[in-house]
Amino acid sequence: MTRTDADGALDEALALVSRDPGHGPGGGGPEHRASPWHRARESAVRAGSGARGRTHRVPLAEALGEVLAAPLDALGDLPSFDTSAMDGWAVAGPGPWQVRPGGEILAGAEPPGPLADGASVRIATGARIPADTTAVIRSEHARESGGQLYAERPVSTGQDIRPRGQECRSGDLLLPTGSLVTPAVLGLAAAAGYDELVTRPRPRVEILVLGDELLTEGLPHDGLIRDALSPMLGPWLARIGAEVVATRRLGDDPAGAEALFEAVTGSTADVVLTTGGTASGPVDHVHPVLHRAGAELLVDGVAVRPGHPMLLARIGDRADGRHLVGLPGNPLAAVSGLLTLAEPLLRALAGRRRRPRYTAPVQGDVPGHPYDTRLVPVLLTDEHAVPLRWNGPAMLRGVAAADALAVVPPHGARSGQDLEILDLPWASGGCFT
Repeated sequence: MTRTDADGALDEALALVSRDPGHGPGGGGPEHRASPWHRARESAVRAGSGARGRTHRVPLAEALGEVLAAPLDALGDLPSFDTSAMDGWAVAGPGPWQVRPGGEILAGAEPPGPLADGASVRIATGARIPADTTAVIRSEHARESGGQLYAERPVSTGQDIRPRGQECRSGDLLLPTGSLVTPAVLGLAAAAGYDELVTRPRPRVEILVLGDELLTEGLPHDGLIRDALSPMLGPWLARIGAEVVATRRLGDDPAGAEALFEAVTGSTADVVLTTGGTASGPVDHVHPVLHRAGAELLVDGVAVRPGHPMLLARIGDRADGRHLVGLPGNPLAAVSGLLTLAEPLLRALAGRRRRPRYTAPVQGDVPGHPYDTRLVPVLLTDEHAVPLRWNGPAMLRGVAAADALAVVPPHGARSGQDLEILDLPWASGGCFT
């Protein structure tokens, strides 16, 4: 891969950092060491898994993307009667067969009478099989002549008949607790006779966007910038299976700090997601608010670039408490926080299984941080993960074009080295994964 000016600038910046004797993992001094990236993700999973999950009963149409809170058991045999697997002829005994007058047997019709030995009758796919039927012959494999039916291929007993209970018997376990409700699961549940499902509801998230410098429309000007996070976070969280109950903007002044405290302590959401204010500057209010609220910091800084000032806190007790995920204010750093802390937490709260980890070889050398993991936007080809050069903490151009983020270990990666890949929700099926 050709080196870019951005790569060179990064190398220069990292060299300066590595010569700073006070720099520790995550950007803090020797008194504070941020959590390693993998350990931070594990902490988020544990936090979500330890919370007491709510359940509800919902119509099939409202269960998509949720997780079964009770096993899906067969309410009866499926199919509930012997049915024809093909359009054709039901026959009894050896052929040739006498064609029974009276038309064909259709799906949904009244139960047909028994079929006499040596007789045949037209039958449609899904129709009930008459008693004493030997087999079904497909229409294209039979011919009718002079009131007789002749098979043009050998006929075996039971062919093209779906016997009662072929898919399941009453009481069989169809799907266990914890299964994700996908479109196929909805179809199975309907076929099995369910009108409602008992599921874990989607985790509810309230988004609090912090900052006085944010514009909601128009071009950036006079030191003000557009709020890129409000338009992005809600749809992103919805794609990973959360229900966004509100998105609010709060200022950085003392009134904003008080509003933040009231929002954090008064929210009814399962997770409060904040943006900005997680560092230790004069208007960074998240840490003081959490301290005042009596919250427990589970993750306070992560050794990852971008996004190292991210945090995870529990408000209340372990079983019934709510959580706060503090994202950095820079857009790509916020994405890093979403993938590092928010997504694992929300998947665990929803009762979803963990995604399988996978790797891909990187195309070209990728510079690394001296201490921290890097998350770099990449395009995925059939053979490689191709890094995109727009990977600064304030940039969204790279992640907007990317399929995933590659996990680059400290000190970087050589071309062809396998790197862990974090799929973006729109590239991996979103809430159905």
